[in-house]
Amino acid sequence: MSKSARNKALLVKLEATYGTDVVPTGATNAIQASNFNFEPLLGTDVSRDLILPYMGHQGVILTGNYARVGFDVEIAGSGAAGTAPAWGVLMRASGMAEVVTAATDVKYTPVSDGFESASIYFVQDGIRHILLGARGTWKLNMQPSQIARYSYTLTGLLGTITDAANPAIDTAKFIKPVPVSKANTTFSLLGYAGACEAFSFDLAADIQPRLLINEESIEYTDRQMTGEATMATTSLATVDWFAKAQAHDIGVMAAQHGKTAGNIVQFDAARVQIGRTTYGETQKILNNKMPLMLLPTVGNDEFTITVK
Repeated sequence: MSKSARNKALLVKLEATYGTDVVPTGATNAIQASNFNFEPLLGTDVSRDLILPYMGHQGVILTGNYARVGFDVEIAGSGAAGTAPAWGVLMRASGMAEVVTAATDVKYTPVSDGFESASIYFVQDGIRHILLGARGTWKLNMQPSQIARYSYTLTGLLGTITDAANPAIDTAKFIKPVPVSKANTTFSLLGYAGACEAFSFDLAADIQPRLLINEESIEYTDRQMTGEATMATTSLATVDWFAKAQAHDIGVMAAQHGKTAGNIVQFDAARVQIGRTTYGETQKILNNKMPLMLLPTVGNDEFTITVK
Protein backbone atom coordinates (compact mmCIF):
# COMPACT_ATOMS: atom_id res chain seq x y z
CA MET A 1 0.00 0.00 0.00
CA SER A 2 1.26 3.49 -0.82
CA LYS A 3 2.35 5.75 2.03
CA SER A 4 1.06 9.30 2.44
CA ALA A 5 3.58 12.11 2.67
CA ARG A 6 1.07 14.13 4.70
CA ASN A 7 0.67 11.78 7.66
CA LYS A 8 3.50 12.65 10.02
CA ALA A 9 4.00 12.79 13.78
CA LEU A 10 6.97 14.10 15.77
CA LEU A 11 7.46 13.15 19.43
CA VAL A 12 10.29 14.47 21.62
CA LYS A 13 11.02 13.66 25.27
CA LEU A 14 14.05 14.48 27.43
CA GLU A 15 16.15 11.51 28.45
CA ALA A 16 16.90 10.60 32.06
CA THR A 17 20.02 8.66 31.01
CA TYR A 18 21.89 9.64 27.89
CA GLY A 19 20.98 7.54 24.86
CA THR A 20 18.36 5.47 26.69
CA ASP A 21 14.95 5.47 25.03
CA VAL A 22 12.36 7.18 27.25
CA VAL A 23 9.51 6.20 24.90
CA PRO A 24 7.82 9.52 24.06
CA THR A 25 4.07 9.33 23.49
CA GLY A 26 1.66 11.24 21.32
CA ALA A 27 -0.45 12.16 24.33
CA THR A 28 2.30 14.05 26.19
CA ASN A 29 5.30 14.57 23.90
CA ALA A 30 3.94 15.58 20.49
CA ILE A 31 5.58 18.58 18.81
CA GLN A 32 3.56 20.92 16.61
CA ALA A 33 5.96 21.67 13.77
CA SER A 34 6.17 22.79 10.16
CA ASN A 35 8.73 22.81 7.32
CA PHE A 36 9.93 19.38 8.36
CA ASN A 37 13.13 17.93 6.93
CA PHE A 38 14.36 14.46 7.79
CA GLU A 39 17.73 12.85 7.03
CA PRO A 40 17.18 9.25 8.19
CA LEU A 41 20.55 7.69 7.41
CA LEU A 42 23.61 9.92 7.52
CA GLY A 43 27.19 8.76 7.94
CA THR A 44 30.26 7.79 5.94
CA ASP A 45 30.49 5.62 2.83
CA VAL A 46 33.74 3.64 3.01
CA SER A 47 35.05 2.14 -0.24
CA ARG A 48 36.79 -1.25 0.00
CA ASP A 49 39.25 -0.44 -2.84
CA LEU A 50 39.99 -4.08 -3.58
CA ILE A 51 42.60 -4.99 -6.19
CA LEU A 52 40.84 -6.90 -8.95
CA PRO A 53 41.73 -7.83 -12.54
CA TYR A 54 38.68 -6.01 -13.87
CA MET A 55 36.84 -2.71 -13.53
CA GLY A 56 33.56 -2.03 -11.79
CA HIS A 57 31.96 -0.65 -8.66
CA GLN A 58 32.76 -2.65 -5.52
CA GLY A 59 30.05 -1.18 -3.32
CA VAL A 60 30.64 0.57 -0.02
CA ILE A 61 30.37 -0.06 3.72
CA LEU A 62 27.97 2.30 5.51
CA THR A 63 29.65 3.39 8.74
CA GLY A 64 29.15 6.00 11.46
CA ASN A 65 25.41 6.02 10.97
CA TYR A 66 23.18 8.65 12.59
CA ALA A 67 20.10 10.73 11.74
CA ARG A 68 19.00 14.37 11.77
CA VAL A 69 15.68 16.21 11.86
CA GLY A 70 14.97 19.86 11.07
CA PHE A 71 11.69 21.70 11.61
CA ASP A 72 10.10 25.01 12.57
CA VAL A 73 8.05 25.75 15.69
CA GLU A 74 5.87 28.83 16.12
CA ILE A 75 7.03 31.31 18.77
CA ALA A 76 4.29 31.73 21.36
CA GLY A 77 3.94 31.59 25.11
CA SER A 78 2.59 28.83 27.32
CA GLY A 79 -0.79 30.33 28.14
CA ALA A 80 0.12 31.08 31.77
CA ALA A 81 3.00 32.96 33.37
CA GLY A 82 5.41 30.63 35.13
CA THR A 83 4.51 27.63 32.97
CA ALA A 84 7.10 26.22 30.57
CA PRO A 85 6.11 26.57 26.90
CA ALA A 86 5.53 23.51 24.77
CA TRP A 87 8.79 24.19 22.91
CA GLY A 88 10.81 24.25 26.15
CA VAL A 89 11.87 20.63 25.70
CA LEU A 90 13.50 21.58 22.38
CA MET A 91 15.45 24.41 24.03
CA ARG A 92 16.70 22.07 26.73
CA ALA A 93 17.83 19.55 24.11
CA SER A 94 19.66 22.43 22.38
CA GLY A 95 22.01 23.44 25.17
CA MET A 96 19.71 25.81 27.06
CA ALA A 97 18.91 25.73 30.78
CA GLU A 98 15.32 26.18 31.92
CA VAL A 99 14.53 28.09 35.11
CA VAL A 100 10.88 28.26 36.17
CA THR A 101 9.67 30.95 38.58
CA ALA A 102 6.16 29.96 39.59
CA ALA A 103 3.41 32.35 38.46
CA THR A 104 6.04 34.75 37.07
CA ASP A 105 8.12 33.52 34.11
CA VAL A 106 10.32 30.85 32.58
CA LYS A 107 13.84 31.75 31.45
CA TYR A 108 16.15 29.98 29.00
CA THR A 109 19.88 30.68 28.98
CA PRO A 110 22.75 28.83 27.28
CA VAL A 111 24.99 26.38 29.15
CA SER A 112 28.52 25.14 28.55
CA ASP A 113 28.26 21.73 30.24
CA GLY A 114 25.69 19.31 31.59
CA PHE A 115 23.93 19.17 28.23
CA GLU A 116 20.58 17.39 28.15
CA SER A 117 19.48 15.02 25.42
CA ALA A 118 16.24 13.70 23.99
CA SER A 119 14.64 10.63 22.48
CA ILE A 120 12.85 11.43 19.23
CA TYR A 121 10.19 9.38 17.48
CA PHE A 122 9.34 10.40 13.93
CA VAL A 123 6.44 8.47 12.42
CA GLN A 124 5.76 8.84 8.72
CA ASP A 125 2.49 7.11 7.85
CA GLY A 126 3.19 3.91 9.75
CA ILE A 127 7.01 3.89 9.55
CA ARG A 128 8.67 4.88 12.83
CA HIS A 129 12.24 6.15 13.08
CA ILE A 130 13.81 6.43 16.54
CA LEU A 131 16.67 8.83 17.31
CA LEU A 132 18.41 8.57 20.68
CA GLY A 133 20.76 10.90 22.58
CA ALA A 134 19.62 13.75 20.34
CA ARG A 135 21.04 17.23 20.77
CA GLY A 136 20.67 20.28 18.60
CA THR A 137 20.71 23.95 17.83
CA TRP A 138 18.20 26.59 16.75
CA LYS A 139 17.67 29.83 14.88
CA LEU A 140 14.88 32.37 15.28
CA ASN A 141 13.49 34.70 12.68
CA MET A 142 11.17 37.70 13.02
CA GLN A 143 9.70 39.37 9.93
CA PRO A 144 6.73 41.75 9.83
CA SER A 145 3.40 40.24 8.75
CA GLN A 146 4.75 36.74 9.29
CA ILE A 147 4.55 34.14 12.06
CA ALA A 148 7.67 34.19 14.21
CA ARG A 149 9.37 30.80 14.29
CA TYR A 150 12.27 28.89 15.78
CA SER A 151 14.08 26.62 13.34
CA TYR A 152 15.49 23.59 15.15
CA THR A 153 18.03 21.06 13.92
CA LEU A 154 18.43 17.97 16.12
CA THR A 155 20.97 15.20 15.54
CA GLY A 156 20.57 11.78 17.13
CA LEU A 157 22.04 8.30 17.30
CA LEU A 158 20.34 5.90 14.95
CA GLY A 159 17.73 3.79 16.73
CA THR A 160 15.35 1.29 15.20
CA ILE A 161 13.27 1.77 12.05
CA THR A 162 10.07 -0.25 12.22
CA ASP A 163 6.48 -0.42 11.08
CA ALA A 164 4.28 1.19 13.76
CA ALA A 165 0.81 2.66 13.91
CA ASN A 166 0.46 6.42 13.54
CA PRO A 167 0.14 7.76 17.10
CA ALA A 168 -2.78 9.81 18.36
CA ILE A 169 -1.31 13.17 19.30
CA ASP A 170 -2.25 16.03 21.59
CA THR A 171 -0.79 19.44 20.70
CA ALA A 172 -3.14 21.54 22.83
CA LYS A 173 -0.17 22.85 24.83
CA PHE A 174 0.99 24.76 21.73
CA ILE A 175 -0.97 28.01 21.84
CA LYS A 176 -1.81 30.13 18.82
CA PRO A 177 0.87 32.72 17.91
CA VAL A 178 0.34 36.36 17.05
CA PRO A 179 1.89 37.81 13.87
CA VAL A 180 5.01 39.96 13.94
CA SER A 181 3.84 43.57 13.77
CA LYS A 182 4.05 47.00 15.36
CA ALA A 183 1.15 46.04 17.61
CA ASN A 184 2.73 42.80 18.83
CA THR A 185 6.49 43.18 18.52
CA THR A 186 9.22 45.54 19.73
CA PHE A 187 12.94 45.65 18.94
CA SER A 188 15.83 47.90 19.94
CA LEU A 189 19.53 47.67 19.22
CA LEU A 190 22.20 49.65 21.10
CA GLY A 191 19.47 51.93 22.40
CA TYR A 192 17.91 52.63 18.99
CA ALA A 193 14.30 51.53 18.36
CA GLY A 194 13.66 52.70 14.80
CA ALA A 195 11.83 50.98 11.96
CA CYS A 196 12.93 47.34 11.85
CA GLU A 197 12.37 45.17 8.78
CA ALA A 198 13.60 41.93 10.33
CA PHE A 199 15.86 40.44 12.95
CA SER A 200 17.20 36.94 13.48
CA PHE A 201 19.46 35.01 15.83
CA ASP A 202 21.42 31.81 15.48
CA LEU A 203 22.59 29.83 18.51
CA ALA A 204 25.16 28.29 16.13
CA ALA A 205 25.86 25.25 18.27
CA ASP A 206 28.47 22.86 16.87
CA ILE A 207 26.89 19.40 17.13
CA GLN A 208 29.21 16.47 16.43
CA PRO A 209 28.38 12.76 16.13
CA ARG A 210 31.15 10.98 18.05
CA LEU A 211 31.00 7.30 17.18
CA LEU A 212 33.84 5.46 18.92
CA ILE A 213 34.69 1.96 20.08
CA ASN A 214 32.72 1.28 23.30
CA GLU A 215 30.96 4.66 23.18
CA GLU A 216 28.71 6.54 20.81
CA SER A 217 27.24 9.97 21.45
CA ILE A 218 26.10 13.23 19.93
CA GLU A 219 28.28 15.95 21.43
CA TYR A 220 27.62 19.66 21.88
CA THR A 221 31.14 21.01 21.30
CA ASP A 222 30.84 24.78 20.89
CA ARG A 223 28.58 27.75 20.17
CA GLN A 224 29.25 31.24 18.85
CA MET A 225 25.94 33.04 18.74
CA THR A 226 25.28 35.48 15.94
CA GLY A 227 22.38 37.40 14.47
CA GLU A 228 21.30 39.97 11.93
CA ALA A 229 19.14 43.08 12.10
CA THR A 230 17.71 44.94 9.12
CA MET A 231 16.62 48.49 9.89
CA ALA A 232 15.39 51.33 7.72
CA THR A 233 18.22 53.74 6.90
CA THR A 234 18.05 57.13 8.61
CA SER A 235 20.38 60.14 8.69
CA LEU A 236 23.73 59.48 10.32
CA ALA A 237 22.80 62.13 12.88
CA THR A 238 19.99 59.85 14.02
CA VAL A 239 22.06 56.66 14.14
CA ASP A 240 25.40 55.92 12.46
CA TRP A 241 25.72 52.14 12.25
CA PHE A 242 28.97 52.43 10.28
CA ALA A 243 30.60 54.45 13.05
CA LYS A 244 29.32 52.06 15.70
CA ALA A 245 30.75 49.12 13.78
CA GLN A 246 34.15 50.75 13.31
CA ALA A 247 34.27 51.79 16.96
CA HIS A 248 33.49 48.21 17.99
CA ASP A 249 30.62 49.51 20.10
CA ILE A 250 28.96 46.97 22.36
CA GLY A 251 25.44 47.50 23.63
CA VAL A 252 22.10 46.02 24.54
CA MET A 253 19.65 44.23 22.26
CA ALA A 254 16.07 43.90 23.52
CA ALA A 255 13.01 42.44 21.79
CA GLN A 256 9.58 41.28 22.82
CA HIS A 257 6.91 39.40 20.91
CA GLY A 258 3.37 39.35 22.27
CA LYS A 259 1.59 41.75 24.60
CA THR A 260 -0.87 39.52 26.48
CA ALA A 261 0.21 37.79 29.70
CA GLY A 262 0.75 34.11 29.04
CA ASN A 263 1.73 34.79 25.43
CA ILE A 264 4.77 37.04 25.81
CA VAL A 265 8.24 35.94 24.70
CA GLN A 266 11.12 38.30 25.44
CA PHE A 267 14.64 38.20 24.00
CA ASP A 268 17.55 39.98 25.69
CA ALA A 269 21.26 40.25 25.02
CA ALA A 270 23.40 42.53 27.20
CA ARG A 271 26.51 42.70 25.01
CA VAL A 272 25.98 42.83 21.24
CA GLN A 273 28.64 43.93 18.76
CA ILE A 274 27.76 45.10 15.24
CA GLY A 275 29.76 43.71 12.33
CA ARG A 276 30.35 45.05 8.82
CA THR A 277 27.19 47.00 8.00
CA THR A 278 25.85 47.03 4.43
CA TYR A 279 23.00 48.60 2.46
CA GLY A 280 19.97 46.90 0.99
CA GLU A 281 16.51 47.92 -0.10
CA THR A 282 12.92 46.78 0.35
CA GLN A 283 10.00 48.31 -1.56
CA LYS A 284 12.59 50.74 -3.02
CA ILE A 285 13.34 51.99 0.53
CA LEU A 286 16.95 51.95 1.70
CA ASN A 287 17.90 49.84 4.70
CA ASN A 288 20.95 48.81 6.70
CA LYS A 289 21.82 45.20 7.37
CA MET A 290 23.88 44.64 10.50
CA PRO A 291 25.50 41.31 11.33
CA LEU A 292 25.46 40.82 15.10
CA MET A 293 27.78 39.02 17.50
CA LEU A 294 26.36 38.14 20.93
CA LEU A 295 29.05 38.22 23.59
CA PRO A 296 28.96 36.71 27.09
CA THR A 297 29.54 38.87 30.16
CA VAL A 298 30.56 36.36 32.83
CA GLY A 299 29.67 33.27 30.81
CA ASN A 300 26.48 31.52 29.68
CA ASP A 301 24.61 34.83 29.63
CA GLU A 302 24.92 36.13 26.09
CA PHE A 303 21.23 35.59 25.44
CA THR A 304 18.11 35.12 27.53
CA ILE A 305 14.65 34.05 26.43
CA THR A 306 11.91 34.92 28.94
CA VAL A 307 8.42 33.48 28.60
CA LYS A 308 5.78 35.26 30.69
